[in-house]
Amino acid sequence: MDVSLPRQLTRLVDQISRIIVGKRTQIEDAVACLLAGGHLLIEDVPGVGKTTLAHALAVSLGLDFRRVQFTADLMPSDLIGVSVFERAKDAFVFHPGPVFAQVLLADEINRAGPKTQSALLEAMEEQQVSVENTTRALPRPFFVIATQNPSDQIGTYPLPESQLDRFLLRVTLGYPDRASERELLAGEDRRHLVAKLPAVMQPDELVVAQQAVGRITASEALLDYLQTLIAATRDGRWFVEGLSPRAGIAVLRVARARALMAERAYVAPDDIQAILPQAIAHRLTPVAGAGRGAIEQVRAMVEATPVT
Repeated sequence: MDVSLPRQLTRLVDQISRIIVGKRTQIEDAVACLLAGGHLLIEDVPGVGKTTLAHALAVSLGLDFRRVQFTADLMPSDLIGVSVFERAKDAFVFHPGPVFAQVLLADEINRAGPKTQSALLEAMEEQQVSVENTTRALPRPFFVIATQNPSDQIGTYPLPESQLDRFLLRVTLGYPDRASERELLAGEDRRHLVAKLPAVMQPDELVVAQQAVGRITASEALLDYLQTLIAATRDGRWFVEGLSPRAGIAVLRVARARALMAERAYVAPDDIQAILPQAIAHRLTPVAGAGRGAIEQVRAMVEATPVT
């Protein structure tokens, strides 16, 4: 393993942690998600730094960044783009929408209607969009960060299971602790700080890091442990329906990314345990009478499953 790569990733996390103070774990999860080639869903109340985190990540990686405010009247064409007839060329010319960016922030995604939400499905899964019978590739890397308000707030539409499954991780920032909040109150405006951030990595270096994730070793014993956890989600004791094979592959990808960030060439059970609630809770529904939310149910399942 190139030892300079994990150190570069540490510098990346350090820089963003100076903007989003007191949330290093969530920042590490966001970076691991990007390294694993997945998409990130941040669910929390307004005003805790969701948008700032997305912008800081894009700037720190030198990536093209676009933000779309999802609203009830947002149409799929507003996101993907549209062909407009140009008289000078006597032809229809495609004008790409904001989805043609390396980092797309879908802000308050659950305030848009289901049709617009589903417009992201092909882009997130295939890294391409189909417009007027033409398939158009999206830039590489392509990373969607979506923010979501709690579903009990007025004017929100719950994301369907097919959309949730496209997100590799779901994280929650939460309110800052007292010391971190004092730093925010006494410091410079976070938006001004983000604008002055240097790029810690370049897009081609990010691609190299993503390729390095695929070379992280997962032993047979580690795969046995992961399969045991996946089987536990399917036995009816913990959840209504279990994880799909695609979800299991996603867990392993992001665990490999965590191992790379920790300067290890192999995945450890700790990597699986640390990332599992963020990687699978949004894909699962606890059984009736569990008395716990999905995240707490995942943690209880992990504690009850021995490491083989």
